[in-house]
Amino acid sequence: MELLKTLWNDETGQGLTEYATIIALVSLGLLLVLVAFRDELGRIFNLMRTELNTEVGAINQVPVN
Repeated sequence: MELLKTLWNDETGQGLTEYATIIALVSLGLLLVLVAFRDELGRIFNLMRTELNTEVGAINQVPVN
């Protein structure tokens, strides 16, 4: 019975568990935000790709003297 009391009151490793829980919750929140905005993020990246391709095309058409 004394062993159970000792184990119950032992707080070593508690900080690590709390940090792991915080990291898991932040990761879950980030994942939920990315899933919620996936279509908008995809649209933004496609727009950036289009803009970059347009700029590269314009640069390639500039005559070099």
